[in-house]
Amino acid sequence: MLDKLWLIPLLPLVGVAINGLFGRKIPRGAVGAIAVGTIVVAFVLSIVAVGQLAGLPEAERHADSVVGTWIPLGPLADGHNLDIRWGFSLDPLSAIMILVVTGVGLLIHIYSVGYMAHEPDHARFFVYMNLFMAMMLTLVLGSNFLVMFVGWEGVGLCSYLLIGFFYDRPFDLRTGVTCADAGRKAFIVNRIGDAAFLIGVLYLTTTFGTMEFRGVSEAVAHSGAGLHAMLVGVGILLFIGACGKSAQIPLYVWLPDAMAGPTPVSALIHAATMVTAGVYMVCRMSALYTAAPEAMAVVAGVGALTALFAATMGMAATDIKKVLAYSTVSQLGYMFAAAGVGAYVAAMFHLMTHAFFKALLFLGAGSVIHGMSDDQDIRSMGGLRSKMPRTHWPFLLATLAIAGIPGFAGFFSKDEILAGAWGSNRVVWGMLLVGAGITAFYMFRLYYLVFHGKFRGTDEQAKHVHESPRLMTVPLMILGVLSVIGGWIGIPIVMSFGADINFLHHWLAPVVSPGGHGEAAAGEAVHHPSVGLEWALIALAVATAVVGILVARRIYLKRPGSAEGIAKSLGPVYRLVRNLYWVDELYELVVLRPFYALSRWFSKFDRWVIDGFVNAAGIVTDLAGQVVKLFQTGYVRNYALLFLAGVVFILFYLASI
Repeated sequence: MLDKLWLIPLLPLVGVAINGLFGRKIPRGAVGAIAVGTIVVAFVLSIVAVGQLAGLPEAERHADSVVGTWIPLGPLADGHNLDIRWGFSLDPLSAIMILVVTGVGLLIHIYSVGYMAHEPDHARFFVYMNLFMAMMLTLVLGSNFLVMFVGWEGVGLCSYLLIGFFYDRPFDLRTGVTCADAGRKAFIVNRIGDAAFLIGVLYLTTTFGTMEFRGVSEAVAHSGAGLHAMLVGVGILLFIGACGKSAQIPLYVWLPDAMAGPTPVSALIHAATMVTAGVYMVCRMSALYTAAPEAMAVVAGVGALTALFAATMGMAATDIKKVLAYSTVSQLGYMFAAAGVGAYVAAMFHLMTHAFFKALLFLGAGSVIHGMSDDQDIRSMGGLRSKMPRTHWPFLLATLAIAGIPGFAGFFSKDEILAGAWGSNRVVWGMLLVGAGITAFYMFRLYYLVFHGKFRGTDEQAKHVHESPRLMTVPLMILGVLSVIGGWIGIPIVMSFGADINFLHHWLAPVVSPGGHGEAAAGEAVHHPSVGLEWALIALAVATAVVGILVARRIYLKRPGSAEGIAKSLGPVYRLVRNLYWVDELYELVVLRPFYALSRWFSKFDRWVIDGFVNAAGIVTDLAGQVVKLFQTGYVRNYALLFLAGVVFILFYLASI
């Protein structure tokens, strides 16, 4: 299987072809079966490939599958021979990604069959979903930057198609945008980041003469001090691309609006595919970032700031999906902060656990929306745990996991990130710790408002609230189990009584570069906290989460009417957070309005100057033609008369001399 890796991204494309050509002519059940079936086979092949990879000696866990030479450029001016291959590669890093993408993506596809059962354009939805999977698998399996870029742009295209799936729907008061506008916003914002990403890739290619990841990493490792400034610049350019894909400051603004699309799309984008691409890319280029600590500092700073900033926005949001959207932006900030302090293993660990509990949270939110007849406002919910028990219990497990409660998946990965930040940058650690407390608060605010207390909706809604079908709730239960046990493969030594059972660290050892704060080959920081200090840090992180939960419990469960009074007492601070810091309005004032004004000026310049000059030239030419036309009649007698007149004029002139 290792020599046929191309089959894994090819299988979803088979689903695209079949449903794209025949989806509207075959039964709806067949459409879903084809879409899900291709992902099942891709998931099985991924397991087989990863199993074969694990059977290789640790130092040899790398496999290439070359389809052929894509762009044979030949020798360059500096002597490098640049032949760009269309190839795929599998190593421990991409192995984690394909298992997460195909595994979680499969559950989302199964859920989608039930969620989209009554959607008229059933086939088109699953064509887009399969295409999204194919592009994401191309991104993570690509052996070089150009193949990755195909997948990188592919998931950008698919996000536009899926977010704008309901393109014909009018303005939605719940989301504040139309689906079509949200899709365009996602597409345009991502193109900004992609432009920087592509420039960085071209710099690397022209400098080192290769686009292969292994070749670039080896060249970076042996580069001299003279290339340091270039590596820093390229690291920042690549990270700008990651900010677009993974919704970091300042390019995060597209992700909340993406909630206008179908809920399974939100789960797929937020949990297993597009938004994790930037984190994967930074970890893939760990050798470059290790050689450019200034770029790492930028990654860590932006990640920590985003984690804290987005968490505060989740505190006041009232749309169930938007709360989870801000949560995603915040959790991605944790991952980037981890990579920025050199804890690449911790970043990938949190990427994996986040895929489990965030997919569950979004699918659970979709189940709630389905039961609430498409109402997404958490202020009109309440008491749903008795009406929707199969949705409630998995949702609670995911909420405990994201809050970082011991024993759940998110606890282990967050602890790993906080430990890495403590050993590298205490400011980043402090920001992440505060963000962890806020996360616990707003997630349990969401949980209490949706599932506890009295039902606050209309009587009509109360009559129709119902549990979702098992096709939707069984994936929730599977993800609930993963949200509990998914972190056990990364148990730190301090919690295993000295036994080194952290499988994930050893698995990623061959591909993770030493980090900025002295990270060892297996991803553990040399300046790791002592046993006593690490227990103290763990206790502090757990206590912070518990405080956040207790505050949410007191406000929204014990004293359900106190939230409005607290909001009033906070005054402008609450309005600032509730209005999302007016960032979109700021962008409109600073970027969009000047751009529109400049566009109008150029339009007028084009109309009055350029078109005026062109039109004037046309008028002069036309007048000249009109004059010439008087003499060019096509009649021989006229020409003979003119000829005679000319002869008479010449003779008269000669006679007068």
